[in-house]
This record gives sequence, C-alpha cells and structure tokens, in this order.
Amino acid sequence: MPTDAQRISTLDRIDYENALLADLGPTEDRTAEQWARTVLEEAPRDMRRALTQGWTALGLQLGPALSEGCVLGWPVRHSTPDSVLLSTSSTLGLHGQLVFQRLPGELLFASFIQLEGDAARALWASVEGRHPDAMHRLLDRAISRTTPA
Repeated sequence: MPTDAQRISTLDRIDYENALLADLGPTEDRTAEQWARTVLEEAPRDMRRALTQGWTALGLQLGPALSEGCVLGWPVRHSTPDSVLLSTSSTLGLHGQLVFQRLPGELLFASFIQLEGDAARALWASVEGRHPDAMHRLLDRAISRTTPA
C-alpha cells in the first residue's frame, strides 16, 4: 500500500486495506473524482446493483447514487484533481473509505476498512474474500472502456 494513499485516509485505525494500480496510458487527463465516477458509476448496471446491495447489507449509509456530492452513493469527503476520498460508515460499526489517486501515467484505487466490534468483524469476514476480485473487475472494466483500441 503506497504511503501517500494511507495518508489520504482519515480512519483512526486501518483493519483492512487493498490497493490496485493501473496503467492509464493516454487517458490520464481525467481528475481522480472523474476516475472514481468512471470506475463505479459507469460499471455495468448489474454490477452497480450488486455493489449497492452489498454495501447496504453491510449497513453502509449511502447517499444518492448519482449526485454531485456522492459517487455511487459514497459521500465525497475530499477531492483534488489528483485524489478523491470517498467515505461512509455502517450502523453496525464498519467504516469504509475508497481512495482514487492519479499518479504519473497511473491510477491507484485503494480501500480502507476500520471495524468496530464483533458484528462489524463478522460482516466484513463474510465479504472480505470477494472484495479484491470486485475491485479488480471494476478497475479493469473502466480502464478497458477508456483506453483507445
């Protein structure tokens, strides 16, 4: 996990982290928030539905799916051209953050989780194994859709 991405997180403690780095090639002109919207909001409809259902099952408090202040329901807590922090919490003690960070010719997509209590740990344990694959599929699809043939 790149230290810069960890510094963007505002969690008191990180109990789980995962990061992917993608080569952007000639499509690096988007801001980090535009990339977040591309990765999450432009995913196939069935994938978006599965994501929001999964997040809701974890108790995450989401905002409007398609709004200026949220990215697929995740509130935007901080945004610069080079990084965006999406952050929400669960009523069950799970605090989640997604970071998109533009680097020279690359895009970092990271997630951070803080777990408070047994209920949050049990919930996260039920999805943790699928989480890296979901992130990978989201990022791969976004990059392949935006890379010229």
